[in-house]
Amino acid sequence: MIKKRIIPCLDVKDGVVVKGIQFKGLREIGKPVDLAKRYNALGADELVFLDISATETGHALMIDVIRQTAKELFIPMTIGGGIQSVEDISKLLKAGADKVSLNSAALRNPELIKEASEKFGSQCICIALDAKWDAKQQDWFCYTHGGKKATTIRALDWVKKAEALGAGELLVTSMDYDGMQQGFDHKLLKLIQETVTIPVIASGGAGNAEHFVNLFLETDVSAGLAASIFHDEDVSIQEVKDLSIQKGVPMRIV
Repeated sequence: MIKKRIIPCLDVKDGVVVKGIQFKGLREIGKPVDLAKRYNALGADELVFLDISATETGHALMIDVIRQTAKELFIPMTIGGGIQSVEDISKLLKAGADKVSLNSAALRNPELIKEASEKFGSQCICIALDAKWDAKQQDWFCYTHGGKKATTIRALDWVKKAEALGAGELLVTSMDYDGMQQGFDHKLLKLIQETVTIPVIASGGAGNAEHFVNLFLETDVSAGLAASIFHDEDVSIQEVKDLSIQKGVPMRIV
């Protein structure tokens, strides 16, 4: 059985780590490099940086921050936000990123997934899906620009297409559950896993260690990602891993 991963997420806006609820009401948490060093020391399996203002405002890629962070980390780092081209991906990987996360640009130009996976390998290409339930149409739809812009693209159709184009991993955020701290969206995650065969990182809804255990016992996702509960030290990564192991979930020990 594949060992599960625990991944803290750093949502960066204007160079500062922030966190909100359902993508709104953002509050400042701290400096990206400082938090990255902290999570590296606390046993995180990987780290995700998402520049949530880059796509919306066209900010330059966080090259300097990535370089500084890469010098301090001994775990994989995924970078997303504002990536528009294969050239952008190349710059990020050269600066120290292990993987890149594509959302808005990939939805706008799906061929970017194919070009990037062929050039850098599918293991470097993670597709970030911000999905929100539409009660009228009774389905989940993709959102872009940090969850601000709705699309007409159905989430399940998109993940199937993304995998076919060469995506190596999915980072699935349930916008309805994001920041609510009431548990992960198991229904959405299960449907996505029935649709694709690539690894899935679950995001949105973690409120305590039990939520991770339930996630791993009830779905087959490869990793659980969270921000608020780790930033606010409501629960530690070690607590999550210890409880998961007690419940029979195989965990990576860093």
